[in-house]
Amino acid sequence: MIWYFRKDHELDWEANQFLAASQGLDVQVVCPSEVDIIVTRSDRRSIRLNNEIVQLPKLVFARTGSGSGYQALSVLRHMEQLGVPVVNSAQSIETAKDKLHSTQLLASAGIPTPRTMLARFPVKVDVIKRQIGFPCVIKVLSGSYGKGIHLCSNEKALEELMEFVSSLNSPLNIIIQEYIDTAPGQDLRVFCVGDRVIGAMKRSSTDGDFRANITRGGVGDAYKVTPEIEEIALNTMRCLGLQIGGIDLLFDKQSFKVCEANSAPGWIGFQQATGIDVATHLVEFVKESI
Repeated sequence: MIWYFRKDHELDWEANQFLAASQGLDVQVVCPSEVDIIVTRSDRRSIRLNNEIVQLPKLVFARTGSGSGYQALSVLRHMEQLGVPVVNSAQSIETAKDKLHSTQLLASAGIPTPRTMLARFPVKVDVIKRQIGFPCVIKVLSGSYGKGIHLCSNEKALEELMEFVSSLNSPLNIIIQEYIDTAPGQDLRVFCVGDRVIGAMKRSSTDGDFRANITRGGVGDAYKVTPEIEEIALNTMRCLGLQIGGIDLLFDKQSFKVCEANSAPGWIGFQQATGIDVATHLVEFVKESI
């Protein structure tokens, strides 16, 4: 039995593709809300699924990504403590989810990233001007699909946004990043499985927005994987402890900088752009990991 671990039972395109490719494997879709964990010395009986004691799966394939809440991460950690392989691990999911922490780790490892700072309220605009410059990118610490990201073109725009954020009852934790303007509205999604890059896609905005996410209406085109792209992507995967990931790169003059890493990347747009059968690659990796 393999658990396909996702936030709910409403299967999306990727889930159906994975299930179709996993013929011969016993795969069960499991949601965090269905699992109870009991901390006891009788470890093999410390997991209940829908109120029933069940056998431990051979592997948990985690697809909760940046939306992983405390319940999901707790279940994944418990499975790891019981010796069940979890792909990706709870720690790597949590690390990739935190955009500041992941950027800190990448920068410490010498992997190129945009200059980044944590916003401290009240925000000192002159400090941001000196350290980051304008335009600058504002991000919430956890998010996906291009949500929670805003481009501030000048000091006034930043001041107005920060006034709004600080007025909230529970102010958001945000980071401020250098805007890489080499290719506005374009970036690169590199799909990694295990220790291999299986392909890359250039994403381009179609509405003039600086975000190129396919889920926002961007278009994708296959992109040749160079040795530099492969090195940056795989070093990012290793640094964050990911086994499966979508690494987003920004074009920076003749090179690249890591924008962020996704622990549960979608692949419908990627597959349409590249023709790569992602689900088959994932299933093969799962088989190797059991």
